[in-house]
Amino acid sequence: MKLKISLFFICAIALASCVDIPDFNDTPKIYYNSVDHYPGKDSLGNNIENIIISLDFEDGDGDLGASDAERSDTEKYKDWGNYELVTCTYENKVWHETILALDSTKFFPDLKSDGKSGPIKGRLDLNTFAPYFPGATLIPYKWKIRIRDRALRVSNQIETDSIRLPRLE
Repeated sequence: MKLKISLFFICAIALASCVDIPDFNDTPKIYYNSVDHYPGKDSLGNNIENIIISLDFEDGDGDLGASDAERSDTEKYKDWGNYELVTCTYENKVWHETILALDSTKFFPDLKSDGKSGPIKGRLDLNTFAPYFPGATLIPYKWKIRIRDRALRVSNQIETDSIRLPRLE
């Protein structure tokens, strides 16, 4: 019996030593994954184009996201939320950049709610939308995105592929 218990602990220690804990920087890093869109309706029944931007992330101390209480801290998050979303439109052979009022304070939930510091990685899906005007001219759109953690460390900026959407009027 003692031999079986000893073998169990030896195997458990051997397996535990095989797990590598990632060594990510405490400043978040993001990687572009995809951008997709599909038609839909808003709460008032108006036509919209739903836009989903997927990005992969890694963070060394896992302090990504914000609780409801943190989201209401207008002193801490006075400029922008967890996402900085810059909308780029291509018109007259030039890319124009703007931060839309709709996108000025985007947040994602606390990704590690246990409060323990440690590395995390995963995927974020940012959801936004654009009004859809039947018969509107379709133009190329793309986005530039950064995220920041609760310590306000800002990630690198990624740029999405372009997609064609109705021009905002």
